[in-house]
Amino acid sequence: MADTYTIKTAQQKFTAVVQGAADHPVTITKQGKAVAGMMSIDRMEAIAETMEVLADPKAMAAIRAHREGR
Repeated sequence: MADTYTIKTAQQKFTAVVQGAADHPVTITKQGKAVAGMMSIDRMEAIAETMEVLADPKAMAAIRAHREGR
């Protein structure tokens, strides 16, 4: 579940927005368009770690081999 706030509302409810981002991504909009997102540091670190694994050819080869039962 993602919450969406305008910039103005996000400013007014900053503490609540940050608390919400601890549980699920939050979208910030400007004139109806998404312009920013907020997420917990744990989620951000997990995404960064996943990107590192995906960028590592040896790690991906090991994952593929495991999936193929080798």
